[in-house]
Amino acid sequence: MTDLDLVFGGRVFCDLVMSGVQAPAPGAEVFADGLAVTPGGTATRAVAGARLGFGTALVGAVGRDLFGTAVLDRLAAEARLRLDWLTVLPEARTAVTVALTDGVDRSFVTYEERGTWLSDTLPTPLPPVAACHVGVAEGVPAWVRDLRRAGTVVVGGVGWDETGRWAPSVLDALAEVDAFVPNEDEALLYTRADDVDAALDALAERTPLVVVTRGARGALALDSATGERCEVMAPPTTAVDPTGAGDCFVAAFCGGHVAGWDLRTCTAFAVVTASLSVQRVGGASGAPRAREVRDAVLLGLDRDDLPAAEWIAVLDHLAGAA
Repeated sequence: MTDLDLVFGGRVFCDLVMSGVQAPAPGAEVFADGLAVTPGGTATRAVAGARLGFGTALVGAVGRDLFGTAVLDRLAAEARLRLDWLTVLPEARTAVTVALTDGVDRSFVTYEERGTWLSDTLPTPLPPVAACHVGVAEGVPAWVRDLRRAGTVVVGGVGWDETGRWAPSVLDALAEVDAFVPNEDEALLYTRADDVDAALDALAERTPLVVVTRGARGALALDSATGERCEVMAPPTTAVDPTGAGDCFVAAFCGGHVAGWDLRTCTAFAVVTASLSVQRVGGASGAPRAREVRDAVLLGLDRDDLPAAEWIAVLDHLAGAA
Protein backbone atom coordinates (compact mmCIF):
# COMPACT_ATOMS: atom_id res chain seq x y z
CA MET A 1 0.00 0.00 0.00
CA THR A 2 1.19 3.51 -0.76
CA ASP A 3 -0.08 6.93 0.25
CA LEU A 4 -0.45 8.01 -3.40
CA ASP A 5 -1.21 5.90 -6.44
CA LEU A 6 -0.20 8.48 -9.04
CA VAL A 7 1.83 11.68 -9.18
CA PHE A 8 1.99 13.87 -12.27
CA GLY A 9 4.69 16.51 -12.51
CA GLY A 10 5.06 19.11 -15.24
CA ARG A 11 3.77 22.34 -16.70
CA VAL A 12 0.26 23.45 -15.81
CA PHE A 13 -1.81 25.52 -18.25
CA CYS A 14 -5.14 27.25 -18.37
CA ASP A 15 -6.67 26.00 -21.62
CA LEU A 16 -9.19 28.00 -23.62
CA VAL A 17 -10.59 25.37 -25.99
CA MET A 18 -12.77 26.45 -28.92
CA SER A 19 -14.46 23.67 -30.88
CA GLY A 20 -15.95 23.31 -34.34
CA VAL A 21 -13.38 25.61 -35.89
CA GLN A 22 -10.07 25.65 -37.74
CA ALA A 23 -7.35 28.26 -37.44
CA PRO A 24 -8.28 31.31 -39.57
CA ALA A 25 -6.25 32.61 -42.45
CA PRO A 26 -4.24 35.78 -41.71
CA GLY A 27 -6.59 38.73 -41.40
CA ALA A 28 -9.71 36.54 -41.19
CA GLU A 29 -12.06 35.76 -38.32
CA VAL A 30 -13.79 32.46 -37.53
CA PHE A 31 -16.44 31.60 -34.94
CA ALA A 32 -16.39 28.51 -32.73
CA ASP A 33 -19.48 26.55 -31.73
CA GLY A 34 -18.19 25.61 -28.27
CA LEU A 35 -15.89 26.92 -25.55
CA ALA A 36 -14.30 25.32 -22.48
CA VAL A 37 -12.07 26.96 -19.89
CA THR A 38 -10.19 24.11 -18.26
CA PRO A 39 -6.92 23.10 -16.60
CA GLY A 40 -4.47 21.82 -19.19
CA GLY A 41 -1.09 20.19 -19.62
CA THR A 42 -0.04 18.09 -16.65
CA ALA A 43 -3.25 19.06 -14.85
CA THR A 44 -5.24 17.12 -17.45
CA ARG A 45 -3.39 13.92 -16.53
CA ALA A 46 -3.91 14.55 -12.84
CA VAL A 47 -7.65 15.15 -13.22
CA ALA A 48 -7.97 12.05 -15.41
CA GLY A 49 -6.16 9.87 -12.86
CA ALA A 50 -8.31 11.13 -10.00
CA ARG A 51 -11.56 10.67 -11.93
CA LEU A 52 -10.60 7.07 -12.64
CA GLY A 53 -10.45 6.42 -8.91
CA PHE A 54 -6.72 6.60 -8.21
CA GLY A 55 -5.30 8.67 -5.37
CA THR A 56 -3.51 11.37 -7.34
CA ALA A 57 -1.28 14.40 -6.76
CA LEU A 58 -0.26 17.23 -9.08
CA VAL A 59 3.21 18.81 -8.94
CA GLY A 60 3.61 22.10 -10.79
CA ALA A 61 3.10 25.85 -10.56
CA VAL A 62 0.60 28.54 -11.54
CA GLY A 63 0.58 32.29 -11.06
CA ARG A 64 -1.61 34.25 -8.68
CA ASP A 65 -3.62 35.73 -11.53
CA LEU A 66 -6.99 35.36 -13.27
CA PHE A 67 -5.98 32.21 -15.15
CA GLY A 68 -4.28 30.64 -12.14
CA THR A 69 -7.41 31.20 -10.06
CA ALA A 70 -9.56 29.57 -12.73
CA VAL A 71 -7.27 26.53 -12.79
CA LEU A 72 -7.17 26.22 -8.99
CA ASP A 73 -10.94 26.50 -8.64
CA ARG A 74 -11.54 23.69 -11.11
CA LEU A 75 -8.85 21.44 -9.68
CA ALA A 76 -10.09 21.91 -6.12
CA ALA A 77 -13.45 20.45 -7.13
CA GLU A 78 -11.89 17.08 -8.07
CA ALA A 79 -12.18 14.31 -5.50
CA ARG A 80 -9.06 12.17 -4.96
CA LEU A 81 -6.81 14.95 -6.32
CA ARG A 82 -4.28 16.46 -3.92
CA LEU A 83 -2.88 19.91 -4.64
CA ASP A 84 -0.39 20.10 -1.75
CA TRP A 85 2.50 20.23 -4.24
CA LEU A 86 0.95 22.71 -6.68
CA THR A 87 2.76 25.99 -6.03
CA VAL A 88 1.10 29.39 -6.48
CA LEU A 89 3.72 31.96 -7.46
CA PRO A 90 2.70 35.57 -6.68
CA GLU A 91 4.91 37.16 -9.34
CA ALA A 92 4.42 34.61 -12.12
CA ARG A 93 1.88 34.55 -14.94
CA THR A 94 -0.01 31.32 -15.48
CA ALA A 95 0.69 29.61 -18.81
CA VAL A 96 -2.26 29.91 -21.20
CA THR A 97 -3.09 27.87 -24.31
CA VAL A 98 -5.78 28.68 -26.86
CA ALA A 99 -6.76 25.46 -28.63
CA LEU A 100 -8.78 25.43 -31.86
CA THR A 101 -10.29 22.09 -32.81
CA ASP A 102 -12.56 20.82 -35.56
CA GLY A 103 -13.03 17.37 -34.01
CA VAL A 104 -10.34 15.78 -36.17
CA ASP A 105 -7.25 17.80 -35.31
CA ARG A 106 -6.33 20.84 -33.30
CA SER A 107 -4.01 23.83 -33.32
CA PHE A 108 -2.52 25.59 -30.32
CA VAL A 109 -1.28 29.07 -29.45
CA THR A 110 0.49 29.21 -26.09
CA TYR A 111 1.89 31.92 -23.85
CA GLU A 112 4.23 30.65 -21.16
CA GLU A 113 6.93 32.03 -18.89
CA ARG A 114 9.80 29.91 -17.62
CA GLY A 115 8.96 30.73 -14.01
CA THR A 116 6.13 28.18 -13.99
CA TRP A 117 8.23 25.33 -15.38
CA LEU A 118 8.60 22.25 -13.21
CA SER A 119 11.03 22.78 -10.34
CA ASP A 120 13.90 20.47 -9.49
CA THR A 121 12.80 20.60 -5.84
CA LEU A 122 9.50 20.19 -4.00
CA PRO A 123 7.86 22.58 -1.49
CA THR A 124 7.40 19.60 0.89
CA PRO A 125 8.36 15.93 0.53
CA LEU A 126 5.99 13.50 -1.14
CA PRO A 127 4.74 10.40 0.69
CA PRO A 128 5.42 6.99 -0.90
CA VAL A 129 4.18 6.96 -4.51
CA ALA A 130 3.35 3.98 -6.72
CA ALA A 131 3.84 5.66 -10.10
CA CYS A 132 4.98 9.08 -11.31
CA HIS A 133 4.71 10.59 -14.78
CA VAL A 134 7.00 13.43 -15.86
CA GLY A 135 8.20 15.00 -19.09
CA VAL A 136 11.80 14.20 -20.00
CA ALA A 137 12.56 16.91 -22.57
CA GLU A 138 14.20 19.16 -19.96
CA GLY A 139 15.63 16.22 -18.03
CA VAL A 140 14.28 14.22 -15.10
CA PRO A 141 14.01 16.35 -11.90
CA ALA A 142 15.99 15.31 -8.83
CA TRP A 143 12.84 14.61 -6.79
CA VAL A 144 11.65 12.17 -9.46
CA ARG A 145 14.99 10.37 -9.40
CA ASP A 146 14.63 10.14 -5.62
CA LEU A 147 11.17 8.61 -5.99
CA ARG A 148 12.50 6.04 -8.44
CA ARG A 149 15.28 5.03 -6.07
CA ALA A 150 12.59 4.54 -3.41
CA GLY A 151 10.66 2.14 -5.66
CA THR A 152 8.28 4.40 -7.61
CA VAL A 153 7.65 3.40 -11.22
CA VAL A 154 8.56 6.42 -13.36
CA VAL A 155 6.82 6.96 -16.70
CA GLY A 156 8.27 9.50 -19.10
CA GLY A 157 6.66 11.61 -21.77
CA VAL A 158 7.57 14.32 -24.26
CA GLY A 159 5.68 17.15 -25.91
CA TRP A 160 5.73 19.02 -29.17
CA ASP A 161 9.18 20.43 -30.00
CA GLU A 162 8.51 24.00 -31.10
CA THR A 163 12.13 24.32 -32.28
CA GLY A 164 11.60 21.65 -34.93
CA ARG A 165 14.92 20.00 -34.08
CA TRP A 166 13.55 16.87 -32.39
CA ALA A 167 17.02 16.25 -31.00
CA PRO A 168 17.63 12.51 -30.42
CA SER A 169 19.67 13.47 -27.34
CA VAL A 170 16.34 14.03 -25.54
CA LEU A 171 15.95 10.25 -25.55
CA ASP A 172 19.06 9.88 -23.36
CA ALA A 173 16.79 10.70 -20.40
CA LEU A 174 14.91 7.44 -21.00
CA ALA A 175 17.65 5.68 -19.05
CA GLU A 176 16.09 7.31 -15.97
CA VAL A 177 12.52 6.08 -16.51
CA ASP A 178 10.81 2.68 -16.45
CA ALA A 179 8.34 3.35 -19.24
CA PHE A 180 7.88 5.86 -22.07
CA VAL A 181 4.58 6.94 -23.65
CA PRO A 182 4.94 9.20 -26.73
CA ASN A 183 2.45 9.71 -29.53
CA GLU A 184 3.22 8.40 -32.99
CA ASP A 185 4.54 11.71 -34.35
CA GLU A 186 6.87 12.15 -31.38
CA ALA A 187 8.14 8.57 -31.67
CA LEU A 188 8.89 8.91 -35.37
CA LEU A 189 10.46 12.36 -35.18
CA TYR A 190 12.74 11.62 -32.23
CA THR A 191 13.93 8.23 -33.52
CA ARG A 192 14.07 9.20 -37.25
CA ALA A 193 12.45 5.80 -37.91
CA ASP A 194 10.63 5.01 -41.15
CA ASP A 195 7.58 3.50 -39.46
CA VAL A 196 6.01 3.17 -36.04
CA ASP A 197 7.13 -0.43 -35.49
CA ALA A 198 10.75 0.54 -36.07
CA ALA A 199 10.31 3.51 -33.73
CA LEU A 200 8.86 1.23 -31.06
CA ASP A 201 11.85 -1.11 -31.35
CA ALA A 202 14.33 1.77 -31.19
CA LEU A 203 12.72 3.24 -28.10
CA ALA A 204 12.53 -0.16 -26.38
CA GLU A 205 16.33 -0.33 -26.55
CA ARG A 206 16.43 2.65 -24.19
CA THR A 207 13.75 1.82 -21.60
CA PRO A 208 11.96 -1.38 -20.56
CA LEU A 209 8.41 -0.47 -21.58
CA VAL A 210 7.22 1.66 -24.51
CA VAL A 211 3.67 2.55 -25.53
CA VAL A 212 3.01 4.62 -28.66
CA THR A 213 -0.40 6.26 -28.94
CA ARG A 214 -1.97 6.52 -32.41
CA GLY A 215 -5.17 8.49 -31.94
CA ALA A 216 -8.13 6.86 -33.67
CA ARG A 217 -5.91 3.85 -34.46
CA GLY A 218 -5.39 2.99 -30.81
CA ALA A 219 -1.93 2.17 -29.45
CA LEU A 220 1.08 -0.12 -29.76
CA ALA A 221 3.01 -1.40 -26.74
CA LEU A 222 6.26 -3.31 -26.29
CA ASP A 223 7.77 -4.80 -23.14
CA SER A 224 11.45 -5.25 -23.98
CA ALA A 225 12.05 -7.40 -20.89
CA THR A 226 9.58 -10.10 -21.96
CA GLY A 227 9.35 -9.40 -25.68
CA GLU A 228 5.57 -8.98 -25.40
CA ARG A 229 4.17 -6.74 -28.11
CA CYS A 230 0.51 -5.80 -28.44
CA GLU A 231 -1.72 -3.59 -30.55
CA VAL A 232 -5.06 -2.32 -29.30
CA MET A 233 -7.47 -0.68 -31.72
CA ALA A 234 -9.66 2.21 -30.61
CA PRO A 235 -13.43 1.69 -30.54
CA PRO A 236 -15.54 3.65 -33.06
CA THR A 237 -16.00 7.15 -31.66
CA THR A 238 -17.57 10.42 -32.76
CA ALA A 239 -14.84 12.91 -31.90
CA VAL A 240 -15.67 16.46 -30.85
CA ASP A 241 -12.29 17.54 -29.48
CA PRO A 242 -9.08 15.46 -29.35
CA THR A 243 -7.44 17.91 -26.92
CA GLY A 244 -6.15 16.03 -23.88
CA ALA A 245 -6.84 12.53 -25.22
CA GLY A 246 -3.18 11.61 -24.91
CA ASP A 247 -3.11 12.89 -21.33
CA CYS A 248 -6.15 10.77 -20.43
CA PHE A 249 -4.44 7.78 -22.05
CA VAL A 250 -1.30 8.31 -19.97
CA ALA A 251 -3.26 8.63 -16.72
CA ALA A 252 -5.24 5.46 -17.40
CA PHE A 253 -2.15 3.50 -18.45
CA CYS A 254 -0.25 4.55 -15.31
CA GLY A 255 -3.24 3.64 -13.16
CA GLY A 256 -3.60 0.24 -14.77
CA HIS A 257 0.09 -0.45 -14.24
CA VAL A 258 -0.25 0.46 -10.54
CA ALA A 259 -3.27 -1.85 -10.29
CA GLY A 260 -1.12 -4.72 -11.55
CA TRP A 261 -2.94 -5.39 -14.82
CA ASP A 262 -1.13 -7.02 -17.74
CA LEU A 263 0.24 -4.97 -20.64
CA ARG A 264 -2.68 -5.53 -23.03
CA THR A 265 -5.29 -4.74 -20.38
CA CYS A 266 -3.47 -1.56 -19.31
CA THR A 267 -3.24 -0.46 -22.93
CA ALA A 268 -6.87 -1.29 -23.69
CA PHE A 269 -8.04 0.50 -20.53
CA ALA A 270 -6.10 3.58 -21.65
CA VAL A 271 -7.47 3.40 -25.20
CA VAL A 272 -11.07 3.19 -23.96
CA THR A 273 -10.49 6.12 -21.58
CA ALA A 274 -8.95 8.27 -24.32
CA SER A 275 -11.75 7.42 -26.76
CA LEU A 276 -14.32 8.72 -24.26
CA SER A 277 -12.38 11.93 -23.65
CA VAL A 278 -12.60 13.08 -27.29
CA GLN A 279 -16.40 13.11 -27.18
CA ARG A 280 -16.44 16.37 -25.16
CA VAL A 281 -14.78 19.76 -25.43
CA GLY A 282 -11.71 20.34 -23.27
CA GLY A 283 -8.84 18.32 -21.87
CA ALA A 284 -9.31 18.05 -18.11
CA SER A 285 -12.99 18.99 -18.35
CA GLY A 286 -13.51 16.16 -20.86
CA ALA A 287 -11.71 13.48 -18.83
CA PRO A 288 -14.18 10.62 -18.22
CA ARG A 289 -15.16 9.45 -14.75
CA ALA A 290 -14.82 5.85 -13.58
CA ARG A 291 -18.50 5.03 -14.06
CA GLU A 292 -18.38 6.23 -17.70
CA VAL A 293 -15.40 4.01 -18.45
CA ARG A 294 -17.15 1.12 -16.72
CA ASP A 295 -20.26 1.63 -18.87
CA ALA A 296 -18.10 1.74 -22.02
CA VAL A 297 -16.29 -1.46 -21.03
CA LEU A 298 -19.56 -3.24 -20.32
CA LEU A 299 -20.90 -2.14 -23.70
CA GLY A 300 -17.78 -3.47 -25.39
CA LEU A 301 -18.17 -6.79 -23.59
CA ASP A 302 -21.82 -7.01 -24.66
CA ARG A 303 -20.76 -6.51 -28.27
CA ASP A 304 -17.87 -8.99 -27.93
CA ASP A 305 -15.44 -6.17 -28.73
CA LEU A 306 -13.36 -7.02 -25.64
CA PRO A 307 -12.16 -10.35 -24.24
CA ALA A 308 -14.04 -10.72 -20.95
CA ALA A 309 -11.30 -12.41 -18.92
CA GLU A 310 -8.98 -9.41 -19.23
CA TRP A 311 -11.54 -6.97 -17.84
CA ILE A 312 -12.65 -8.55 -14.57
CA ALA A 313 -10.09 -6.68 -12.46
CA VAL A 314 -10.75 -3.45 -14.35
CA LEU A 315 -14.48 -3.64 -13.75
CA ASP A 316 -13.92 -4.45 -10.09
CA HIS A 317 -11.76 -1.35 -9.71
CA LEU A 318 -14.15 0.90 -11.63
CA ALA A 319 -17.13 -0.34 -9.63
CA GLY A 320 -15.39 0.74 -6.43
CA ALA A 321 -14.17 4.03 -7.90
CA ALA A 322 -17.50 5.10 -9.39
